[in-house]
Amino acid sequence: MRVIRNVLVASGGIIDPGEVGIEGGVIAAIGSRGSLSGETYIDGRGLYLSHGFIDIHVHGGGGHDFMDGTREAFHGASRLHLTHGTTGMLPTTLAAGREELEAALRTYNSCREGFSDGAKFFGVHVEGPYLAVSQCGAQDPAYIRDPDPEEYRALFELCPDIRRWTVAPERAGALEMGDWMEQKGIVGSIGHSDAQYDDVVRAVRHGYSHVTHLYSAMSTITRHMGFRRAGVLESAYLLDSLTSEVIADGCHLPGPLLETAYRFIGSRRLCLVTDAMRAAGQTGGESILGSLANGQRVILEDGVAKMPDRMAFAGSICTTDRLVRTMSTIGGAPLGEAVRMMTETPARAAGIADRTGLLLPGRAADIVIFDDDMEIKYVLTDGEVRYER
Repeated sequence: MRVIRNVLVASGGIIDPGEVGIEGGVIAAIGSRGSLSGETYIDGRGLYLSHGFIDIHVHGGGGHDFMDGTREAFHGASRLHLTHGTTGMLPTTLAAGREELEAALRTYNSCREGFSDGAKFFGVHVEGPYLAVSQCGAQDPAYIRDPDPEEYRALFELCPDIRRWTVAPERAGALEMGDWMEQKGIVGSIGHSDAQYDDVVRAVRHGYSHVTHLYSAMSTITRHMGFRRAGVLESAYLLDSLTSEVIADGCHLPGPLLETAYRFIGSRRLCLVTDAMRAAGQTGGESILGSLANGQRVILEDGVAKMPDRMAFAGSICTTDRLVRTMSTIGGAPLGEAVRMMTETPARAAGIADRTGLLLPGRAADIVIFDDDMEIKYVLTDGEVRYER
């Protein structure tokens, strides 16, 4: 057994001194400091150790987008994010024509086992194309449409690893799609939506259980004939059966809104996601949102991607280490709780907590070690050091 000793173990929202034993690529034991014996040791130097970060909403990184539909893109994006602490992810699509979606899903199928130097793939997140045009954000409205049973069933038949699907539940056919997703074990996620509270309640009854990027591209309080009506945003706070996610890059949401979400939704229902595009890892210049063939030009500045007119954000360029850092500095969350929102909670929200997200004996040794400034020092998958700084 190899033992990682002299670390502060962050798990379950708390941080305690301890050590972790690894054998055969899995976690063999977790003990208090000095309690484990091994054949070899890694000195953690008093750093923090947690399960590797799980990103359930990520479009790309390192100059690659999953909509490029190539193995090179899947490899490059997963490799970039691993160096920032991500050991597992759900590659995410954008609203697109059926042919382009099918190409991305076929490519996922061809590399679903992942790459040794990249984050693991735990399924696909299909974002759209069944969204509200009024809340399309940076998604191309030309590709937005109502749920088509023939289409979404065929896409799932092509790629049974679809793990979650973001849909605007007010669209015609969305509730029937919710029933179908629940039968297939797909997490129905409410996003890019103009739904009102009653629509969300109905959606929950039809299997929807998650909310995509809280505050972004969703309805909030409106007035009709003088009467106020709650939207998706308020529903996320009120309905305990819903988990939610935030893009905690400090740009999409400022500190007070991050703190509000943490304080009133809590770390057991709130996930951190990058929603990162191909420019993740860059700090300036220009990039493309979506595929190289059909994507949109965006500008990178102030730590975020912007539409060319600079009137709206076009996507995130952040990484998971930045999310944890932001949430624990300006988001009001203790570090242990921020780590939970980047490991255990997203795994549970995506229905993959039986495989990943928790430090448990018998689970794959997917581990990240970092310092007080959230600088990543080691990343391990299956017990092997894949990145060291």
